[in-house]
Amino acid sequence: MSPTSLDLPNLPTTVAGTVHRPVLEQEVLTLLAPRPGGRYIDGTAGGGGHSEALLAAGGQVLSLDADPNAVQRVRQRLLPFGDRSRVLQSNFRHMATVAQQAGFIPVDGILLDLGLSSDQLELEGRGFALMADGPLDMRFDPSQPLSAADLVNTLPEGELADLIYTYGEEHLSRRIARAIVQARPVEGAAHLARVIERAVGRRGRIHPATKTFQALRIAVNDELGALQDVLPQAAALLRPGGRLAVISFHSLEDRMVKQFMQREAQDCLCPPEMLICQCGHVATLRLVSRKPVVPSAEEIARNPRSRSAKLRVAERLAG
Repeated sequence: MSPTSLDLPNLPTTVAGTVHRPVLEQEVLTLLAPRPGGRYIDGTAGGGGHSEALLAAGGQVLSLDADPNAVQRVRQRLLPFGDRSRVLQSNFRHMATVAQQAGFIPVDGILLDLGLSSDQLELEGRGFALMADGPLDMRFDPSQPLSAADLVNTLPEGELADLIYTYGEEHLSRRIARAIVQARPVEGAAHLARVIERAVGRRGRIHPATKTFQALRIAVNDELGALQDVLPQAAALLRPGGRLAVISFHSLEDRMVKQFMQREAQDCLCPPEMLICQCGHVATLRLVSRKPVVPSAEEIARNPRSRSAKLRVAERLAG
């Protein structure tokens, strides 16, 4: 699907003085169709770009992020919008509780832009970047007890290999896990990247440690568990006609979002051999697009990180 273009209003600049365009910004605005006075939740505020665009279109926005540093940056960025913007620190897996406590229900649209933000990737002290000479942390919320360094330096080799294979879809996971265990203690992100590159070699543009870093980040932050928790909450928070938009960046996330939306768009979930419905399931969503929306060639050229993004949107049914 190729969404129609939507002209953006003039957006305020960030604290640094430049406007950061979030992934699939035009497409998100077209499909969420924010209206003046409508309520919208940005469950992954990140750098604040999507929240800012929704506010600029006239909406009221509740922005959530697990990262306290992101919350501070986004609050500063969204100050010009006054009380139409609320920015709170919370993992989106607690979205229903936070929205209810804030009196922000029901809502007209919800956005989840999964993964990590450009700001997090560029901060050396967080351990997300492959070649950053900093601690191997990777926690969205620094108050969490478990860091990537804990996993890398304490997991048995077999468990570490399974983690890398499952969450990173890395077929060389056993060779990588063996090299990591032999190199312990692994003392930082750049050290880990070098260990993996020595173990498996390097071919092409993509660094051989990319999938392992993805796997560690997902495991540390329980990203798939949080996504599984939030999807039914988000659907329930929407008013009839409200829309849920999810941007994913790898197949594990996209598969989970696709299956949830498809399941909630069906009236019966019984096996085909059952002639009479026994489950009693009633559809709550309508798929806005059968296929995911992907970035244009122009956006990928401008922001190569967007190349793997997929946007899926569903609309809440009445009843």
